[in-house]
Amino acid sequence: MATGGTTSPPSVPRHTNRLINEKSPYLLQHAHNPVDWYPWGQEAFDKAKKENKLIFLSVGYSTCHWCHVMEEESFKNKEIGEIMNKNFVCIKVDREERPDVDKVYMTFVQATSGGGGWPMSVWLTPDLKPFAGGTYFPPEDGVHRVGFRTVLLRIAEQWKENKEALLENSQKILEALLYRSEIHVQGQESPPPSKEVMATCFKQLSNSYDEDYGGFSESPKFPTPVNLNFLFTYWALHRTTPEGARALRMALHTLKMMAHGGIHDHIGQGFHRYSTDQHWHVPHFEKMLYDQGQLATTYSRAFQISGDEFFASVAQDILLYVSRDLSDQAGGFYSAEDADSYPTTASEKKREGAFCVWTAEEIRALLPDSVEGATEGTTLGDVFMHHYGVKETGNVSPMKDPHQELKGKNVLIVRCSPELTASRFGLEPGRLGALLQEGRRRLSTARAQRPRPHLDTKMLAAWNGLMISGFAQAGAALAEQEYVSRATQAAAFLRRHLFDPASGRLLRSCYRGKDNTVEQSAVPIQGFLEDYVFVIQALFDLYEASLEQGWLEWALQLQHMQDKLFWDPKGFAYFSSEAGDPSLLLRLKDDQDGAEPTPNSVTVTNLLRAACYSGHTEWVEKAGQILAAFSERLRKIPIALPEMARATAVFHHTLKQVVICGDPQGEDTKEMLRCVHSVFSPNKVLMLADGDSTGFLYRQLPFLASLERKDGKATAYLCSNFACSLPITSPQELRGMLCS
Repeated sequence: MATGGTTSPPSVPRHTNRLINEKSPYLLQHAHNPVDWYPWGQEAFDKAKKENKLIFLSVGYSTCHWCHVMEEESFKNKEIGEIMNKNFVCIKVDREERPDVDKVYMTFVQATSGGGGWPMSVWLTPDLKPFAGGTYFPPEDGVHRVGFRTVLLRIAEQWKENKEALLENSQKILEALLYRSEIHVQGQESPPPSKEVMATCFKQLSNSYDEDYGGFSESPKFPTPVNLNFLFTYWALHRTTPEGARALRMALHTLKMMAHGGIHDHIGQGFHRYSTDQHWHVPHFEKMLYDQGQLATTYSRAFQISGDEFFASVAQDILLYVSRDLSDQAGGFYSAEDADSYPTTASEKKREGAFCVWTAEEIRALLPDSVEGATEGTTLGDVFMHHYGVKETGNVSPMKDPHQELKGKNVLIVRCSPELTASRFGLEPGRLGALLQEGRRRLSTARAQRPRPHLDTKMLAAWNGLMISGFAQAGAALAEQEYVSRATQAAAFLRRHLFDPASGRLLRSCYRGKDNTVEQSAVPIQGFLEDYVFVIQALFDLYEASLEQGWLEWALQLQHMQDKLFWDPKGFAYFSSEAGDPSLLLRLKDDQDGAEPTPNSVTVTNLLRAACYSGHTEWVEKAGQILAAFSERLRKIPIALPEMARATAVFHHTLKQVVICGDPQGEDTKEMLRCVHSVFSPNKVLMLADGDSTGFLYRQLPFLASLERKDGKATAYLCSNFACSLPITSPQELRGMLCS
């Protein structure tokens, strides 16, 4: 289970503000700033109205590097704090707790400045309308940038001198934002043709693909699982064409280069957030739960498709990291680990990557043993350093290290094949694996002595959903029952701590409290669209891996609740947040699959799966209406929505219900199930007909009662629109049909 690790000794704080009463680790990080911070809520809004003051809204998250920088430079500065307290009501928001608030004001910042990011700094009128904003501000004026102090004073002055103009302007901005952000169906629009959308998306990805290093940009490079999952589906539908072969090559090459790169933590497992360079070498070192969940799924699919054990080992590596470092003892998953940490227990200042990087000298000292059977004089350190690209003066380019935090340090990256490393030192190729493993083990032991980065122990329903999918899909594809058990434990945690059975609704977040108990905030945050969508997806994945029908039943209940809270009956598709919160100026629909897929993209496939398990055809209709609402974007720039583009294919090809009739404990049934799990087929749903006519599935789908075991053996049927194939009793024949 995860541990907090060592950090620097606490000193007695001079200041304490209202954030001390919050549960979010990010808000608690700011509880001792000299700024009179308020959490987002009525108390702050009332104060702004009563005192006729502007609001300064600062949005970030606890593992955000530049958020830490702005806090150190500005929010801990007593004079700047005084300017803020005198002129503004200051509000801090954890964007991971309140994605709804974050999205409203990020829409404004992106529209007015052409960019966005965190920390986000926005100035609002007392009625919460934005009129000025940006991201990170340095504390004082520089050659190219105006300083935070100057911006604060100028805006305070404007409010004194030109209040009416400013209010009028904020109203115009709001109207423009409402117009810009509306996504709705145009007239009688139908879903866009899947063939065209898939072909355009493939072409756009192919054009932006980096042939040498994989990925879809020069730099920075993000591990976009949505792109890779699209390419897998494209390949599955075009297996025999040159384009299909290229799609698969692009995805597998990208996954290999990422796993070899410095973005992959070779000593502590798991993946860092993104790479600052083209080669996947120097990362931003924070590790996010949503990346681990999606990448575990993607590497498992790569193994399913290619049969290459390399991909299975990377999936296992991710799940080892999450089980060890991001797991709460009650079963939930924590949100993230920070990039910054103290280099040593005596350090006063945190540095980015300090926990993960090495000097050549450190590695030599840890690996001094001479290697038997190698060229004379070869040490374990020589072999390890050659294989992982370690240089005496450090292997990080100064261009990628603006603050010189990594000077003289090495970020491990696999620079050559095992065969090349072995031949370089005259070793038998078969011996290299064990030598490198011993090197990694010793570095891991040494690293455990360093102060750990901050751990964000907030547990979010949506991200736990993504991680449950990662464990469930890996468990099914790699035939590892312990992963399915871990997914089951986490789903039980969600039901216990992030679900209100009285109202039938999900909650957004809960927290690790004192003595490792699970705590809830005084006023729990209700679940957002993404919480429902990713949890429902997780429950379907968990059902397919475990065949426990209770998860299916809960998924369908949550789908009904999602429809009730978020569906837009006029313009179609789902809003990100529910109606009725007066502090939210806009109800938005996200239109970009980024670090996480947008909920409307994932929900298309969820709805189609829900219809297969329930027989409710109105869910198929809703899926089509979502695609219709996003039709223009899907036709023109599907690369912005690769997960939704993928879903157009699932929609148009109709899901195949793969029904296995058999005794769940029977060997023949298990063999059939292993066969289904070993094949990547993007448009299948699996169900087990165990003969119990009182069970949930038989009640939902009467046609199951007519399917029988042939000659008493486990029998598979492929059904589509509730019409079924002839019975299949041979796993080989079933595999052939699934691949066709």
